[in-house]
Amino acid sequence: MTPPVRPPAALAFIGLGNMGAPMAARLVEAGYKVTGCDAAPAARERFAAIVGRTSVADVAAAVAGMPVVITMLPDGQAVAAVVAAMRPHLAPGAIVVDMSSSDPVGTRALGAELAAAAIRLIDAPVSGGVKRAVDGSLAIMAGGEAAAIDAVEPVLSPMGRVVFRTGPLGSGHAMKALNNYVSGAGFVAAIEALRVGEAFGLDPAGMTDVLNASTVRNNSTETKVKQLVLSESYASGFSLGLMAKDISTAERLAAAIGIEARLAERCAALWDEAAAALGPSADHTEIARHLRGR
Repeated sequence: MTPPVRPPAALAFIGLGNMGAPMAARLVEAGYKVTGCDAAPAARERFAAIVGRTSVADVAAAVAGMPVVITMLPDGQAVAAVVAAMRPHLAPGAIVVDMSSSDPVGTRALGAELAAAAIRLIDAPVSGGVKRAVDGSLAIMAGGEAAAIDAVEPVLSPMGRVVFRTGPLGSGHAMKALNNYVSGAGFVAAIEALRVGEAFGLDPAGMTDVLNASTVRNNSTETKVKQLVLSESYASGFSLGLMAKDISTAERLAAAIGIEARLAERCAALWDEAAAALGPSADHTEIARHLRGR
């Protein structure tokens, strides 16, 4: 049984982007000795500005001797590439925590490869966006061996308000993809409803108030419509390409296990279309602009 990994333990955090940097900062604040790692100089500079310490570009230097390595990368392919680079430098018994939004089927395959080298993998993707990454109130969905999750739960706690244990390896990534599918579908439904209402003469801001006072209120109507769409700020901090990727992951998961999901197929196609039209780096809320222009 692996004892809990508590401060001031050392750990590596790979991926210092919009989400990764504030998440790593929470671990520094909690007392962990964090070695940050990112290939992009701008990301390393941002990390230094946030936490007041330097980070490295070399994965091998970051992970050598670390009991826990966290990855927060754009997708499962990036995770697989980084894990391949770090594997020779990981000690047997190390735990890799993939907090990226990766493909759940690929996660299980990667976990089997690491297990052969006595390295454990858990998937622990997050939901809540940059704001909740900054204040440490993310929702974390953890899948994998119970003993491994027990060992890293003290590491996860500074980053999240709650850690949901979703089941075996890959289940966290499945839950995250399905969560973002529901989020993306709900956002498109809200935007389409506002377009129809406005064309009929209703005020979009007033419509949003009604939606938020009724049974259909959701995260999109409460935190995105007025704040990001009607204001035309489009500044959620989560990209259109990543949302499209997550929804496609949910659609592929359904197909892989033989579940018909017609709405997921249509929703994935719509988000892919928007990402192609506006560019993957556009904010995901900018799909509202795409829908207006179609």
